[in-house]
Amino acid sequence: MEKSQLELWNNLKETNTLREVQNYVKSVNKIRGFHKQEITKVMLLLLEEVGELAKAIRRNATDIAIDKKKINHYDTVEEEIADVFYMLLCVCNDLDIDLYSCIKEKEAKNINRIWEKE
Repeated sequence: MEKSQLELWNNLKETNTLREVQNYVKSVNKIRGFHKQEITKVMLLLLEEVGELAKAIRRNATDIAIDKKKINHYDTVEEEIADVFYMLLCVCNDLDIDLYSCIKEKEAKNINRIWEKE
């Protein structure tokens, strides 16, 4: 028997690995019926969430003017970061990519790079 979204959510702990969180997203998307979305649509959703994160940062961390009538349309930076991360995991799941392995492999290359300002 499949677990409910609430059961899956209740099983999320600070000690979960990145792979476990990625599997959580995969399970929840299956329950929600999003697991068969085309990758192009998932990418558009990821980009949309990145835009919403930019709006939240703009609202909370800059002095750039915003439309005060739309202030309630902005979520918190934390909520938008969670949405971006969730959608990134969706992209990884759709492409059968283990995000943890990708990070490890990329950082193995980055360790030997020299980071300098010009």
